[in-house]
Amino acid sequence: QVQLVESGGGLVQPGGSLRLSCAASGSIFSIYDMGWYRQAPGKRRDLVATITYGGSRNYADSVKGRFTISRGSAKNLVLLQMNSLKPEDTAVYYCLLRHVGIDYWGKGTLVTVSS
Repeated sequence: QVQLVESGGGLVQPGGSLRLSCAASGSIFSIYDMGWYRQAPGKRRDLVATITYGGSRNYADSVKGRFTISRGSAKNLVLLQMNSLKPEDTAVYYCLLRHVGIDYWGKGTLVTVSS
């Protein structure tokens, strides 16, 4: 069993910043990729950013230049620094761990961008 626990969501004004964290525990594999997806009300779950075990990053076009994904030195922690937040960034953000094509998901953390 793999457990993913997200934290750091909340309410922020447009233009503000938040940092999301996700810690993986349990039967963690030796090499795996991690990332973040988000789902707004009434919409599908979409990619935000991913980072491989080796540190290669991939971002959705909508967040490039504003969000930064990183991993902790212990590799089982993934962070998402979100700057210049917009109302359209409002969504539930889900942490992902991917190993040999199998995806494991956290329960999500809500980010609301509103004045």
